[in-house]
Amino acid sequence: MTATFLIFMTLTTLFTGCGQKGDQQTHHKQGAQRLNHLKNETSPYLLQHADNPVDWYPWGNEALEKARREDKPILLSVGYSACHWCHVMEHESFENEEIARIMNREFVCIKVDREERPDIDQLYMRFVQMATGSGGWPMTVFLTPDQKPYFGGTYFPPEDRYGRPGFKRVLLMMADFYHHGKDKLTENLQQLDNAFARQLQAGMAHDLPDDRILEQAARSLSEMYEPRYGGIGRAPKFPAVQVLALFLRHFRNTGETHYLDMVTHTLTSMANGGIYDHLAGGFARYSTDDQWLVPHFEKMLYDNALLLPLYLDVYLVTGESFYLEIARDIARFVETEMMAPDGGFYSSLDADSEGEEGRFYVWSRAEIIEALGKEAGDVFCRYYGVTSMGNFEGRNILHVAQTVEQVARKTGLGESAVHEILEKGRRILLERRNHRVRPGRDDKILTSWNSLMLSALARLYQVTREAHYADLIRLNARFLMETMFRDGELLRTYKDGRAHIEAFAEDYAFTAAALMDAYEALFDENYLTQARLLTDYANSHFSAENGGYYTTSDTHEKLYQRLRDDADQSIPAATGVMLMNNLRLYAFTGEDSYQIRAEKILKGYARAMIDNPYGYASYLNAFDFYRTRPFEIVLFRPKNSTEIPFAQIVFGRYEPDKVVMLAEDGRPSRLAPEIITGRHTREGKPTAFVCRDHECSLPVTDSRALLQLLKR
Repeated sequence: MTATFLIFMTLTTLFTGCGQKGDQQTHHKQGAQRLNHLKNETSPYLLQHADNPVDWYPWGNEALEKARREDKPILLSVGYSACHWCHVMEHESFENEEIARIMNREFVCIKVDREERPDIDQLYMRFVQMATGSGGWPMTVFLTPDQKPYFGGTYFPPEDRYGRPGFKRVLLMMADFYHHGKDKLTENLQQLDNAFARQLQAGMAHDLPDDRILEQAARSLSEMYEPRYGGIGRAPKFPAVQVLALFLRHFRNTGETHYLDMVTHTLTSMANGGIYDHLAGGFARYSTDDQWLVPHFEKMLYDNALLLPLYLDVYLVTGESFYLEIARDIARFVETEMMAPDGGFYSSLDADSEGEEGRFYVWSRAEIIEALGKEAGDVFCRYYGVTSMGNFEGRNILHVAQTVEQVARKTGLGESAVHEILEKGRRILLERRNHRVRPGRDDKILTSWNSLMLSALARLYQVTREAHYADLIRLNARFLMETMFRDGELLRTYKDGRAHIEAFAEDYAFTAAALMDAYEALFDENYLTQARLLTDYANSHFSAENGGYYTTSDTHEKLYQRLRDDADQSIPAATGVMLMNNLRLYAFTGEDSYQIRAEKILKGYARAMIDNPYGYASYLNAFDFYRTRPFEIVLFRPKNSTEIPFAQIVFGRYEPDKVVMLAEDGRPSRLAPEIITGRHTREGKPTAFVCRDHECSLPVTDSRALLQLLKR
């Protein structure tokens, strides 16, 4: 029996017979009149709780010192604005006067937005997962005044139900255990310290991974594929972007078409399913069923930012415009519904409106017939699977239930007429939907998630060459560089004119990657220079002993444990992204220090990549980049030219293992000197060199010759 399991078993046994205690008074007396301390916060999630009868504090010295001074345990509640069950627990428990009285009397209550403080969320979620085997939000954790967790879980109902203990009962028992179970508490906390120490030391390796690891990982992950509807694993289904990207790479490397088929099947099923918004574009966070039909309706910036480049890659591999149009629709949704006037991107849209999950997005058949007319409405309902019974609580989530060809055959209409009806119907219903009560929008702006979207826009511009996307890149990059930097260091979050909270590893990693992507889109060397500075800062201040990166820097607030940002979650791990950043910067600059650091990361995580390819898929993608020896494509243009030569050749095909540089005759460059120095256009024509490990081909001035070089 592990120490972690002992911790959990010891605490859960406390609930035996605890119903006998009722809502008795303990040795604490009711305090002074409540003062909720969240009113001056910028997080929309915290502000949602500012009027609760609970005396909430934000995480900080005031609350922590109060717990120490009064010898009270801390009740830590972590969630986020778009979280449906967070709203449920707020309504059931945090707005309940009786429960609030117990909370205020027995605990110092701290509310945290997990999106603002991923370090706090990561630390205590690790504890909850160790103790219970699962996690989620809202997360409820009980801490000692020195921040050590001693019990935790996710959603608790106010009274016993769903097989879960009631929150009121949990509160009373956790307060009693803290004050009257000191010996057992001390023993459990020592076991917890040991469990964390073992986790931090586990899995270290000392050799570079073998090339066979990619074949092993792809085969192992393919066994997790759900063949009927696509996706990795069973419901609830998440997009698993890094895994699907690895499948694409493996198809490129081996020609084994079933890896491509798994990706196309999944992305097609998602885009046809209810997880996709067929009126406004964009994806919900995940599907609650195997079919991608019923989403958890919250829409997150990061999901859409990660899915957009994946759809682009599949378009480049297959040539099928369907995938390009989904990518465009994602960008349209984000620009329309999630972009601030100053160029930043908001965080999320809520799952709920008017107190109901999904109400904004669902339809009755009668509503559609009334809006579109009987004939057009019938066509629309056939295509999108709309029935009188509904598929979600008596109403309908739109999803593609029949092909255009099938609808045309059943209705006797031509396919072009069906297309026209569907397009017009989507416009009409979107206009009607826009007059409904909208879901709440979390309008804080997070550096890391904005950077993911900046990367997505850079890829979209590379592929389409449409000037509008270039404008969005410039606008968002300027926002990040002018607003989220202070004295050369990054900040985490921005709202209402205020940027604050010291940035975390993911902020540095994603922003450096995004600025490299922006450079490869617009070829402004200032982006590349800033990306290098961010990477150097992260390498100096976040670096861990095994080559990875801690979530927090060496200047951050010291929490109970300092954890590494190791495994991929809904977003790729900061260490996996930094691995790729160092590899790319080696190609851009020729400086060995970046390659040496990347190899140290690969050695440190070789065992983890073998044991858990799902959680380390971003590392595997970066390792493929490393072992393939990426193309270093150098484009030279004549002096005073503004064109990007050979853009369609370089960016119009699927080639994930490349870096692209632009140089101009007679203009100094900050790029890799051994590649740029002494080279120039040939006969005044746009010229390309294709290099590997900074050894270059002869110059080419013809598109076909460049294409042949890249194919080789």
